[in-house]
Amino acid sequence: MQYRTLGRTGVQVSSLVLGAMNFGAIGRTTQDEATAIVDAALDAGINLIDTADWYSGGESEEMVGKAIAGRRDDIVLATKANMPMGEERNHRGSSRRWLVTELDNSLRRLGVDHVDLYQIHRWDPSTSDEETLSALTDLQRAGKIRYFGSSTFPAYRLVQAQWAAREHHLSRYVTEQPSYSILQRGIETHVLPVTEEYGLGVLAWSPLASGWLSGAVREGRDITTNRSAALPERFDISLPSNRARLDAVERLAVVADEAGLTMIQLALGFVTAHPAVTSAIIGPRTLDHLHSQLAAADTVLSADVLDAIDAIVAPGTDLAPHEKFDTPPALLDPRLRRR
Repeated sequence: MQYRTLGRTGVQVSSLVLGAMNFGAIGRTTQDEATAIVDAALDAGINLIDTADWYSGGESEEMVGKAIAGRRDDIVLATKANMPMGEERNHRGSSRRWLVTELDNSLRRLGVDHVDLYQIHRWDPSTSDEETLSALTDLQRAGKIRYFGSSTFPAYRLVQAQWAAREHHLSRYVTEQPSYSILQRGIETHVLPVTEEYGLGVLAWSPLASGWLSGAVREGRDITTNRSAALPERFDISLPSNRARLDAVERLAVVADEAGLTMIQLALGFVTAHPAVTSAIIGPRTLDHLHSQLAAADTVLSADVLDAIDAIVAPGTDLAPHEKFDTPPALLDPRLRRR
C-alpha cells in the first residue's frame, strides 16, 4: 500500500480508501460481510474509511461504527452530510441548524466522539459559504471534527469557499471528493487545477466508473452488475454515451492486456497517477470485490500506458457529461433561469 499526505494536513492516508456506500440496503451487504471487508481492508494497509449519513439512511454509518469498534485510533474516519435525511425540508442542506444536529446523529451512529474528516456532500446553493464554514469551524473548535472538506463541488465554488474562509477568518475546506475515472475526466479541466492551487487533498470517487471499468462490462456480454440493475439507463447500449463508453472499454481492455494488468488495476492506477489525486475510493460490495481492487494498491502505470489511455479518452473529456453531479442548478431547473 502507498501512503500520501492528505492535502496540507500532515495526515498520512492510504492511496486506496475504503468507501462504505454499499454497506447496508444499497449494496445488500450484511453487518458480518461489512465487518469482514473492513477487517481485510485494514489488514491490507488501508487506513481511511469514508461513509455518509445518506448511505442507506444512516445504516452504513452504523455498520462502519460496529466494524471499527475497539480500533478507532488507527483509522482516519470520514463521513458526509447535506443530502436529504427524510421528508422534513430542513433535514438536509448545509445550514448551521442542520449540520450541528446531523453531526451529532452521525457520531451516535458511528459510536465515536469525533470524525477526522467531515465533508459537505454537495454544494448547497441556498446556503452561504459563510454560514456553512462558520458552523464547520465551530464544530472543529468543539473537537467533534478534525478537518472538513467538500464533495463534488464545481471549481468556481471551491474558489469561492476558499475566499470566504479568508474573508471571514474561518477554517477552510482542506479536501475535495470528486468523481474521476478514465471515462469521466472532466475535472482535469478546472477542478484539479484548483485543488492543486489551494493545496486540497483529493479523494476520487467512482474510479471504476460505476462498474464500467471493473472488467465485468464487455462487448457481447449481458450486463448484470449490481449498479446496472439499479440504474439500467446508465448501461443501455442503445444510448450514444453508453455506446461510446463501451467502445472505450474495449480499447482499454487491449491496453490493459498488453501491459499485463487487469482492468481494475488499469483504472485505479490511472486515477492515483494524477499528481493532484491523493487517493482513490473503492466501494466493494463483497470480499471478492475488495481483493480484486486491493491488487491495484501498488500499481504504477508507465508513461506509454498513460499515453495510450489519453489516445482513447482525451484529457479533460467526460464520455457521459449528463451524469455529472456538479452542474449549476440553473441548468437543471428552468425556474432558476427565468424571471
